Amino acid sequence: MLRSKNRLNFRIVTAIVLSFSWLLVSPQSFGDAKTDQARESLAAIGGDQTKIDQWHGFLRCDFVFDNRNCIVVAPTTPAEGKPWIWRARFFGHEPQTDIALLKRGFHLVYMDVVGMFGNPQSVTHWNAFYDHLVNKHGFASKVALEGMSRGGLNIYNWAKANPTKVACIYADAPVCDIRSWPGGTGASEGSPKDWQQCMKSHSLTDETAKEFKGNPIDGLEPLAKAGVPLLHVCGDADEVVPIAENTDVLESRYRQLGGSIRVIRKAGVGHHPHSLADPAVIVNFVLAHTHGENDFIQPRSGLSRCADAFESTGKGRVAFLGGSISEMEGYRPRTYQTLQKLFPKTQFDFINAGISSTASTTGAFRLSTDVFSRGTVDLLFVEFAVNDDQDALLPHDIMIRSMEGIVLQARRHNPEIDLVFLYTANEHHIETYQAGKTPLPIVAHQQVANHYGIPSISFAGDVAQRLGVTEFDWKTFGGTHPAPYGADIYASDIAALLAAHCKPNHSTADRPQPTAPLDPLHFGQGRFIAIEDAKVQSGWTLGKPDWDSLAGGKRKQFSDIPMLAADKPGASLDLQFDGSTIGLYMVSGPDAGTIEYTIDDKPYPPINLFTKYSKGLHYPWTCLLETNLSPGQHTLRLSISDQKDDASTGNAVRIKTFVGN
Repeated sequence: MLRSKNRLNFRIVTAIVLSFSWLLVSPQSFGDAKTDQARESLAAIGGDQTKIDQWHGFLRCDFVFDNRNCIVVAPTTPAEGKPWIWRARFFGHEPQTDIALLKRGFHLVYMDVVGMFGNPQSVTHWNAFYDHLVNKHGFASKVALEGMSRGGLNIYNWAKANPTKVACIYADAPVCDIRSWPGGTGASEGSPKDWQQCMKSHSLTDETAKEFKGNPIDGLEPLAKAGVPLLHVCGDADEVVPIAENTDVLESRYRQLGGSIRVIRKAGVGHHPHSLADPAVIVNFVLAHTHGENDFIQPRSGLSRCADAFESTGKGRVAFLGGSISEMEGYRPRTYQTLQKLFPKTQFDFINAGISSTASTTGAFRLSTDVFSRGTVDLLFVEFAVNDDQDALLPHDIMIRSMEGIVLQARRHNPEIDLVFLYTANEHHIETYQAGKTPLPIVAHQQVANHYGIPSISFAGDVAQRLGVTEFDWKTFGGTHPAPYGADIYASDIAALLAAHCKPNHSTADRPQPTAPLDPLHFGQGRFIAIEDAKVQSGWTLGKPDWDSLAGGKRKQFSDIPMLAADKPGASLDLQFDGSTIGLYMVSGPDAGTIEYTIDDKPYPPINLFTKYSKGLHYPWTCLLETNLSPGQHTLRLSISDQKDDASTGNAVRIKTFVGN
């Protein structure tokens, strides 16, 4: 009997504990101020008949509005601007994207328009609900739409009627043509029962349905004109809503209209399961086009200063400093178009300061000559992550000094300048991200970005994630030097940052003002030292090399300029210079030699100038000789060694300019 009593008491206690256990594990427990505030907000949205409960650890509000069942789920802490994702159909099915966005401060919204198949009446209901949430309860004026399967009918038909109210669309195995499903007039078996209801909802017959123009695939012009980005996630083996009859048709038409659409095709997957096990790529898409910020786009202190200048003066000077990926006709001219669209009344001067093969070291020393000599720059894009990795293979401290030097020179040139760091992709970066790590050059560049509040975009991280869900392959992307397909991806990320954060605020925007640099030896005073300043002792000539007689490719920027050159061992020169750093901005080709040098009579180890790219190219780079000298006057004595790389055909040294700091 005692044993039975104990067992009964245990069961009672257990039942009590279990019935209240959600209070213990929920991040929104009773008594919490944020929870109370969320509860009050939801009660105001839902009105007198509101029912509030828990949903995946968040407060959920069920109520009736406009004679339709509605749901609003509140985040623990609403994000600034009260962003929201509006789900059509199948609430709670594969909710991983919704939960992830709730954790990011989004509200989750649902209005049941079951059986209406996206007809005009459903659009009217949604219009009323939108006005209720936005105009009475402060929700963001632009919403992210989410539609699974037949939910595609709802989101697209409402979006086409309200294109300026849509931030982006995420459609999952969506019905884009009712004749495919539920009509079953193509490869799909359809659903006869749903087809009858669908035709009734749109006042159609079997005959008039053949010419129906109210599908998502029809009338996409308003969405394309408004620049609404689309993401579809589909199984390529879907027999219920075949991709060929739905998403493929919509994708083709939207692209022809100039619209932006991404499609993730899940190999061998049917209509189910919906979504992705890891929704990160979907979440980042939504965040990019609502916040202008996600795992790879980091606005930090924003871009309001340059926006103020563009708007107030009607003029803007924007420069792109980087390597070949900036120099080529890729993301850069597409960004010109974005800025001109955002500021149609501004007359822009765009500076292409990209030079193939050059890394951040060279950037820090050529910035004044190649960029700031053109006049006051309002916005500077800096792209060196690939060349700091695969070309220069720079030490961590040198990357810090170079990128920090670029920032400090830029802010000295124009205290109101804005900068953006861009981290482009190569195969090594992709492999590193997909292994769960961050590439070392990006780690270094991010340290500088964090220290000074510089906005940054990791193209490499974005591309690696999208490659991981087979949205495209590396060949389609175009590789390290992106094809137009890849350039569009880079430009889209920049456009998302600019659209959200390059806005005038007519006041000094907050940004970090560090009291000390990351590295006292930064290249913030980086500059060119003219080759004419050198005193030739023997063997050197000043003039344009006879490139036609030399084997190996040449970069166009270096083919028609004078250089200080010598090709015989023993050739020597002296250079008096002031500062803590000295180096050579030079080209090293198939005949590159080895140099020996002293600074203030102190000998240093010889440097082999033959690089891994020299065999077929007169490779431009900055060879740093010393970066930690005491401030003041110094003397460099440099000569050509009789030693050389086994792969080199000569002993040549060709210097474009000296660099100092």
